[in-house]
Amino acid sequence: MVQEILSDVKNFYKPKVENPLVGLLVKGLVDVNGDQWAKHRKIINPAFHVEKLKHMVPAMHVTCIEMLNKWEEMLTKENSCEVDVWPHLQTFCSDVISRTAFGNSFEEGRKIFQAQQELAELVIKADQSFYIPGSRFLPTKANKRMKEVDQEVRALLRNIIDKKINMMRSEGTHNNDLLGILLSSSDKENKKHGNRGSGLSIDDIIEECKVFYLAGQETTADLLVWTMILLSSYTNWQARARKEVLDIFGDRKPDIDGLSRLKTMNMILNEVFRLYPPVAIIRRQVHKEVKVGNITLPAGTHIQINKLLIQNDPDLWGDDAKEFKPERFSEGVVKATMGQSTYFPFGGGPRVCIGQNYALLEAKLALVMILQRFSFELSPSYSHAPHTIITLQPQFGAHLIMRKL
Repeated sequence: MVQEILSDVKNFYKPKVENPLVGLLVKGLVDVNGDQWAKHRKIINPAFHVEKLKHMVPAMHVTCIEMLNKWEEMLTKENSCEVDVWPHLQTFCSDVISRTAFGNSFEEGRKIFQAQQELAELVIKADQSFYIPGSRFLPTKANKRMKEVDQEVRALLRNIIDKKINMMRSEGTHNNDLLGILLSSSDKENKKHGNRGSGLSIDDIIEECKVFYLAGQETTADLLVWTMILLSSYTNWQARARKEVLDIFGDRKPDIDGLSRLKTMNMILNEVFRLYPPVAIIRRQVHKEVKVGNITLPAGTHIQINKLLIQNDPDLWGDDAKEFKPERFSEGVVKATMGQSTYFPFGGGPRVCIGQNYALLEAKLALVMILQRFSFELSPSYSHAPHTIITLQPQFGAHLIMRKL
């Protein structure tokens, strides 16, 4: 039934968000349906092609070195230190997005991320309280601040986009960053059809840039933090992952070919995604009566597919479903799920997450570099409390003891 729902984009739509304030945070590809979704997907697709991702590895590498150097500065004489790695990983992922999405406008990109973070906190707080239709128009302190931050983000993005368009016109190049590829792809679509409306409008591009930030930063930071927490608890798997890293790379800089050969790392990441999917629920809605399996859904039905429940279900995964056992993925996802749609961290069907290769590349590169330099274990001050703020996060941070190798 999950496979049926995710595969049928015509009958199962993304529902519109009931609270309009949430629209300040997420629009673009993740929020559109039908022909509009197909148009956005087609234009954005080239930005996440594997060949394009190769050019982003140096930016990811530079950003990771900055994070590791900060950890090394915190070391005591015993070559160890306690670090809450969660804010460091968030900063790493947002800086990677800033560099890979906006290239030379990295510092401006940082400002956008900080503003987006504030906006996310305000919007989620508003969404979790009782919503009264029309209340967003009231001149409350929170409403005023949300509008101010939204306008600030739009102005910053508009400035970066204008600069990029001018550079592309004068130099005829887009520098292989996400924004440049997006503008170039949209321009090609306009030229192909001889119609300005065939590509994306500047407003559309602003919304997609906001999605880059939110989706690109949150999901990868979540994957990294839960992986480090689990490898701190299961040090045998940390040792196995490090051995594989050293066998393939030694102390060399990781490259995309070597990253594609990391089998143990793949098993670990698959298991982390199974236990801690960044986005726990997929929502859909039907506009007309539809049959799924042996159930008939009337028009207007809202559907929730809960990844956490399905991916931790003992009936589907065995009595050890709640345990961290990467070996269940030793022969790949299809064998582990016996061909059923019981594992879908990035969603599925035509609407499968467009940035999954980007997220996995970034996570693997960061983990390789961390394992080359540090071993790590849980600090006594670590408190295990997964909770959701858009994505599944550690509520009280991730306090680890880091030891320099």
